[in-house]
Amino acid sequence: MMVKLYGIPNCDTMKKAIRWLGEHGITYQFHNYKKVGVDEKLLRQWVDRVGWEALLNRRGMMWRRLDDSVKAEINEESAIRVMLETPSIIKRPVLETDKTLNVGFTEEAYSKLFS
Repeated sequence: MMVKLYGIPNCDTMKKAIRWLGEHGITYQFHNYKKVGVDEKLLRQWVDRVGWEALLNRRGMMWRRLDDSVKAEINEESAIRVMLETPSIIKRPVLETDKTLNVGFTEEAYSKLFS
């Protein structure tokens, strides 16, 4: 099974996910938003699968830094634009396998995914 993990390496939630994958012997390919950004076509596929609301991190520092006028008018297109311009506003990690797309990390979700 092909496993890709998307995010930024210095995020605490990313570190938990990476540790969990390592402890369970799961090999993955890491995609660093900070270095590589995010591809628009891929981001739109994710939005189609899980919705932009699931991908947009409204709890983090990047959201708080957004202009209030942008936050007030947020919709699918503006959210996609914001996520493309500032990939670190995408909720982390995004874990993609051949069949699934998982946003965020919990041990329970990963255990179920890889059982």
